[in-house]
Amino acid sequence: MIGLLQRVSQACVEVHQKNIARIGAGLVILIGIEKDDNENSADRLLKRLLGYRVFPDKAGKMNLSLSDTQGELLLVPQFTLAADTKKGMRPSFSSAAPPEKGKALFDYLLTQARSHHKKTFAGQFGADMQLSLTNDGPVTFWLQA
Repeated sequence: MIGLLQRVSQACVEVHQKNIARIGAGLVILIGIEKDDNENSADRLLKRLLGYRVFPDKAGKMNLSLSDTQGELLLVPQFTLAADTKKGMRPSFSSAAPPEKGKALFDYLLTQARSHHKKTFAGQFGADMQLSLTNDGPVTFWLQA
């Protein structure tokens, strides 16, 4: 399971020109689900997302996590993260989870995230979404579980 973590000062997701999620300071995580992923992968990724130290402490060093700061969390499903781009001029999605499995694992991750972090919001699986964000820093990390 892939999590593209971005520290943000704000973000919102729209579907059909309707705002479905909006956060202030916190993290936007683009979630890619691969065919070999399972609930254990989701649990490992969530633990890293909530504990990854990307927020500045009083000295300006990245020593604080989302759990420490109680910032907001926006999970956005993005199957294109699972693409194989090593060859050619067109991505291959052979390593991505099939849609049914991807949705089930994204829903599981979201449920677990909401049970561990109250300020959790989400994009819509399978929808054509417009994501707007202000990357703070910029700070972006690719995490895999």
